[in-house]
Amino acid sequence: MASMRDIKRRRESVASTGQITKAMKLVSTVKLQKAKARAEANQPYFRMLYKTVCSVLVRAGNVDHRYLRQSDSNRKAVIAITSNRGLAGGYNNNIVKEITNAFSPEETDIYALGKKGMEGLLRKGYHIAEDYSDVMNEPLYADAIEIGKQVLNAYEDGTVGEIYLAYTRFRNTVVQEARLVKLLPFRIEDLRQDMEVDPLTPMNFEPVEEEVLDMLIPKYINNIIFGAFIEAIASENGARMQAMDSATKNAEDMIDDLSLKYNRARQGAITQELTEIIAGADAIS
Repeated sequence: MASMRDIKRRRESVASTGQITKAMKLVSTVKLQKAKARAEANQPYFRMLYKTVCSVLVRAGNVDHRYLRQSDSNRKAVIAITSNRGLAGGYNNNIVKEITNAFSPEETDIYALGKKGMEGLLRKGYHIAEDYSDVMNEPLYADAIEIGKQVLNAYEDGTVGEIYLAYTRFRNTVVQEARLVKLLPFRIEDLRQDMEVDPLTPMNFEPVEEEVLDMLIPKYINNIIFGAFIEAIASENGARMQAMDSATKNAEDMIDDLSLKYNRARQGAITQELTEIIAGADAIS
């Protein structure tokens, strides 16, 4: 059985850890509220742009455009959005699992945003084409433009044949969903199902189809990436808030258990001292 001194030291250590996790929970809660508001503000623009792109592509028919052509390359470009810090439960590991379950290391180029996800994918043998981990400290739309330009250039020159985005979708404070989304190439059949539009309705382009799609598709890709940034940050803080809340509750339970053990040990020591005093008195008499 542990001594009273050992139990006391352990209880103080757990109490100190509990104060840290409680503080981290409060910080994550504040950050979550800001990120949640930002994500909700971006949703109307994202939905309208998505509907516009889908509507244009479905009604355009078989437009020959460099962003719509099937590539001969079998390589996949995956934009993996995780965090630079841990202590967020399964947040980072869920994205790593999503990628490893879908793609083999031999056919995949990872565009990493977040050190934790990059480290996990490196350990599993994936090739890191670019490291944008610093972006996750304060993501801006300009960062989404730069990343979108990089992956689109790789798609155009045939380095990769498909582009995917792996991120964590923010549903609510307690529910976050790891997602793998295909960005390019588009499948008209899928878009038609999503939009439920009549493909026979004529679509007029001004000036020409190529110029319209040159402007629209990169903007669409960039906005999806930026939207994923915002949702990922909200998800990260939600996951960390839950993890720190669980850690704080566990610390409180451990403190209660250690306090009980300390009191028992203290009572045992007092009982032993009394027994020794009585035994000594009896021996003298």
